[in-house]
Amino acid sequence: MTTGDSAIEHGFPHLDTVNAAIHALFKRLSYDTVSTFAGSVPPVDVAFDDSEDLHLGAQRVAHALVRQLHLPDARVVVTFREMEHAANVELTAEPEYFIELNDRFRKHRKDIGAALAHEVMHVCLHRLDLSFPGTRDNEILTDTATAYLGAGWLLLDAYREHGPFSQKLGYLTPEEFGYVLAKRAEFFAEDPAPWFTSPQAYDAYRAGAARARRDAHRPPLAAAGWAARLRYAKDRRAARDPRGAGRRPSGAGDGYAFEGPSPLRVSFPCPVCRQRIRVPVRGRLRARCGLCKTVLECDT
Repeated sequence: MTTGDSAIEHGFPHLDTVNAAIHALFKRLSYDTVSTFAGSVPPVDVAFDDSEDLHLGAQRVAHALVRQLHLPDARVVVTFREMEHAANVELTAEPEYFIELNDRFRKHRKDIGAALAHEVMHVCLHRLDLSFPGTRDNEILTDTATAYLGAGWLLLDAYREHGPFSQKLGYLTPEEFGYVLAKRAEFFAEDPAPWFTSPQAYDAYRAGAARARRDAHRPPLAAAGWAARLRYAKDRRAARDPRGAGRRPSGAGDGYAFEGPSPLRVSFPCPVCRQRIRVPVRGRLRARCGLCKTVLECDT
């Protein structure tokens, strides 16, 4: 959590880890299981105002998130105490869930759902035995999974900057949360924009969505822009020249690589799940990602 005068990081500094996390989710859960998360947790299930009992309300919201993330229905114990971080969860083999929240949430109930979403996802990933090495990358995995599986819009909506007051929950930047939510929106045809109560969260979502759209406009995808297509054509000519063997493509930042020269093939990351796809270089064709089942229009 970032509060007060602390600077909130912006932009896309963790994008490689974010995309690795999306890929890991599809690899660990499979397309069929990911598809069962088509509906996000609805705002009505996580709304929390001052008229509701603090502990009963926190348990109600936690149960809604347990259901959203397809965890076994069990007793949820939510307590509040002074701590450095926003929240903490006890990861055990027991069926119960024990979550501690920072005392500040007693007065900021609107954000309890966001804090709980992150902690419940820690439980989910623990039981899936899915993790990344290192605290930073593992927390980025947690934020990404929370957003992609339908509870992370709460984390982005907790981002606010009002004069001297600023707040952000989670390890992703606001724009990176927007990026993951836009990826989810495209995959599930679900628009989270109407749920944001924070104007800054909506702006971050739009910025993230613009970045996400760029992934669908990289060659050899048919929707690539003319400048990228020119770079791709230059790299394709070089790949066919035996003297160019081992040369780094000028468009390597787009993620494609040639194998050949005869028969020449090109591999590139799926814009949805980052699985590498390999196809022959023979003009227009359709490629189907074996991991997320997305059908891609290509011009190789």
